[in-house]
Amino acid sequence: MIQIEKYIAGRRTKHPTGYTFFKPEKINDQWKWEDQTINTLLEKAAIKLGELNSFSKLVPNIDLFIQLHVTKEAVVSSRIEGTQTGMDEALLDIEEISPERKDDWYEVRNYVKALNQAIVELETLPISSRLIKKTHEVLLDSVRGENKLPGEFRSSQNWIGGNSLIDAVFIPPSHDLVNELMGDLENFLHNDHINVPALIRIGIAHYQFETIHPFLDGNGRIGRLLITLFLVDQNILSKPLLYLSAFFEKNKSLYYDNLTHVRTKNDILQWLKYFLVGVAETAENATQTLSNILELKAGIENKIASDFGKKGMNANLLLQYLFIKPVIHVKQVQEHLGISYKAANQLVSDFVEADILKEVTGNSRNRVFSFTGYIKLF
Repeated sequence: MIQIEKYIAGRRTKHPTGYTFFKPEKINDQWKWEDQTINTLLEKAAIKLGELNSFSKLVPNIDLFIQLHVTKEAVVSSRIEGTQTGMDEALLDIEEISPERKDDWYEVRNYVKALNQAIVELETLPISSRLIKKTHEVLLDSVRGENKLPGEFRSSQNWIGGNSLIDAVFIPPSHDLVNELMGDLENFLHNDHINVPALIRIGIAHYQFETIHPFLDGNGRIGRLLITLFLVDQNILSKPLLYLSAFFEKNKSLYYDNLTHVRTKNDILQWLKYFLVGVAETAENATQTLSNILELKAGIENKIASDFGKKGMNANLLLQYLFIKPVIHVKQVQEHLGISYKAANQLVSDFVEADILKEVTGNSRNRVFSFTGYIKLF
């Protein structure tokens, strides 16, 4: 049994070649704590998650709105790792991205693909090293980390911060320990013989994953994604609507400090408090965003009913399309609705006139229109 207040995170271990790495203690055990603040924060986080899950079930066509949540997560989680793509850029097609920004754009797009694929895979695979590796392979496909063993745990030593092992800020466990440690993490997530609340499990598991750092690249993004996948896997959320990257990015140094203090001060209690506050705050924000989306949708539907007359049916179809693809060309509207280019162009113009769409390029040709009211909600 592990007492949180007396937890020893691991120890510095000398490698035969001379450098020292951190070897974390295994986590697959019963955990207990005396600090009652954990119980209070756990209860609040669970209530907020329950509210989000219940609200999402009341939202018609909830899948329409999930993709922008996913895109925002991809943008923010990638930004923590240094990419520069914003929400507006992430929603554009590759043809609209300037050459020097394409690498970042592809990284964000890969994250969206990886997350969507992982959610589908969860229907047949439990959260496991196999699923994590498959997701990682998609994340690093044909982008800057493509030469860093996509889909495979590392077979060499890595480090965080600094230019080499000599000046590194943190050196994770030696690569020959990775499979054993990841096996322990996987067993912890699925261990039915211990009584550890799900949010405590995934909070501990996220810390442990970032400490093991099992890949040569992409560990931060996969580790944050693991939180959402676990909540869906455990049926705590029926849809992937909770993403903590925005909470972590809000004060990035606090996120890293809290992870680091587990290793340097054995303070996993503070990490769990921070994590549970993040879950509660993020769940509340996600519920509010869904509420705002429904309000926006109802307002536009009323406007269409009163102002669009015979064009009402196509206008409603276009509105549905905009929730899936909030940045569009007239040509895409033409193809999606199966109408003439002239009719599509007029409908888009009507949407601009009604302040639903906004032209964002300033061009007279190759114009791009943005559903800005929707995008701003994220």
